[in-house]
Amino acid sequence: MTDPINPTHYKSPSGIEIIDLINHLNYSRSNAIKYIFRAGIKNPEKEIEDLQKAQWLINREIERLTK
Repeated sequence: MTDPINPTHYKSPSGIEIIDLINHLNYSRSNAIKYIFRAGIKNPEKEIEDLQKAQWLINREIERLTK
């Protein structure tokens, strides 16, 4: 049975959980990493969409830093 609270697409094949990596980052950076991490795993049909979301968040962070 799939765990709806901590689904498998938040864990790498080696068992690393994405939350352990992103706990110390701001919203844009942590979510960009989350989208890259799960791209093609959560839903293979939305792999490009997940990468585009990550790109949007990275661009938002760059914009914030250059203001």
